[in-house]
Amino acid sequence: MGPILRYTAARVVLFGAAVGVLYLLGARGLLLFGLAIIVSGLVSFIALSRQRDVMSSALVGRYRDFKRRLDEGAAREDDASDVPADAADDARRRG
Repeated sequence: MGPILRYTAARVVLFGAAVGVLYLLGARGLLLFGLAIIVSGLVSFIALSRQRDVMSSALVGRYRDFKRRLDEGAAREDDASDVPADAADDARRRG
């Protein structure tokens, strides 16, 4: 399971636990879900900081890899489009 999926699953579990605890404490309806979002957000900020860092590193790595591949593709495309232009310039100079 990748770091992004692991972090997301942990957040969902924390939210579910917060809903359960708040329900047992008597919160209902919109108040229940509003408080659960706040409580699970605060708990995950503290308890899941290491997982968040791992997920962030994974996202940055994927972004850098994507950017590198995009730049390489653009460079290959530029090189491919430069070849015919150079050949055309040579033909004009000779002709």
